[in-house]
Amino acid sequence: MDIKQEATIIKKNTIFTMITNALLAAMKLLAGIFGNSGVLISDAINSIGDIATNIVVYISAIFSRKERDRKHPYGHEKYDSIISIFLGVAIVITAFEVGRGAINKLIDYFINDIPIDVPKWYALAAALLTIAVKEFLFRKTKSDAKKARSSSLMAQAWDHRSDTIASFGASVGILGAMFGLGFLDPIASVLIAVFIFRLGYRIVFAGISQVVDQAADPNIEEQIKEIVDQCPEVRSLDLIKTRMFGMKIYVDLEIGLDFSLTLEEAHRIAEWVHDQVEEKIPDVLHCMIHVNPNYKKK
Repeated sequence: MDIKQEATIIKKNTIFTMITNALLAAMKLLAGIFGNSGVLISDAINSIGDIATNIVVYISAIFSRKERDRKHPYGHEKYDSIISIFLGVAIVITAFEVGRGAINKLIDYFINDIPIDVPKWYALAAALLTIAVKEFLFRKTKSDAKKARSSSLMAQAWDHRSDTIASFGASVGILGAMFGLGFLDPIASVLIAVFIFRLGYRIVFAGISQVVDQAADPNIEEQIKEIVDQCPEVRSLDLIKTRMFGMKIYVDLEIGLDFSLTLEEAHRIAEWVHDQVEEKIPDVLHCMIHVNPNYKKK
């Protein structure tokens, strides 16, 4: 899949997500206001914030999937990783706000003796519908992120999952309040905030790892070794280095070949290894090979 196809997948998914989030935000806001549900109103505000992050991801698709140029010979994929860090930070901030609001509500309920309003049934219906829609968005976006090899789109997918969990907590809180157990609302929100914070931290950590050229998964290196071993003319694999570039991988190899081979023969073997690595491991963006003279038999 080329860069333009990847950009198209990201753009289509993000536009669909923006429209869906806008509809969800309007529905939850109205249901929260007329259904006496503060937690649903907060969830609606969260959806409005999601629209802003969707716009950022769309912009990322424009910049990160641009063709290589003279000033950027290695491409622009790291924009994708930077955007995923931004989304992770946004999720952490959301977790903090959810937790802070829930703790304040617990203080008001248990210490200040301020009752929690009993919500209407359609507030619960709106929360349950949100769970279904967000779970669908999570699965679709995760699939598209893998196709487009986009870390920012993958971060957006996990943002959908965090919204699913938040809406589940809202449902528990609303249902509890309907049966006179209003304190379940803020307690559930605190637990959800902890989970969302953990999710945001993982996304930020993954994005930073990609920006600082962290090595690829050890399984990738094993696959590369297996490919090199398939070539009987390679006497040794002297060096293997990998680095993440967004969700793609750069590979540097040093292979040992018979010292008596001609330059043309050595080039043919190195090119075969190069082509096999890039063909059999789709996530490899480029494989660079250096040939060393080997004076021993394999």
